[in-house]
Amino acid sequence: MEETMQKEARATLKFARISARKVKIVADLIRGKDIDEALAIVKFTPKASSEIIEKLLKSAIANAENNHGLNTKNLYVAEIYANQGPTLKRIRPAAKGSAVRIRKRTSHITIVLKEKED
Repeated sequence: MEETMQKEARATLKFARISARKVKIVADLIRGKDIDEALAIVKFTPKASSEIIEKLLKSAIANAENNHGLNTKNLYVAEIYANQGPTLKRIRPAAKGSAVRIRKRTSHITIVLKEKED
């Protein structure tokens, strides 16, 4: 059994100040799509995470082109996932002298691009 090494380019953003749950909505839209189509989807999706994902996708494309010498015409989004990062815990005063905890969630977002085999 001979395995062919397929080149891949990846970009990772750690500690993004947005919850992983919000990022996954847009991530599911572009998984498996060509990069041109993925960029168009991200550009016109009115979600908070789409701006972050667009920047990360452009970074992954630049990595593919400059670091791995891949042809950008044949690239597609092979993997995209958002994992939960550390949560910043803050306190907000509440009624009767009590306090309510505010959880400011972060996420680690990773995009993996691969070249299509014709």
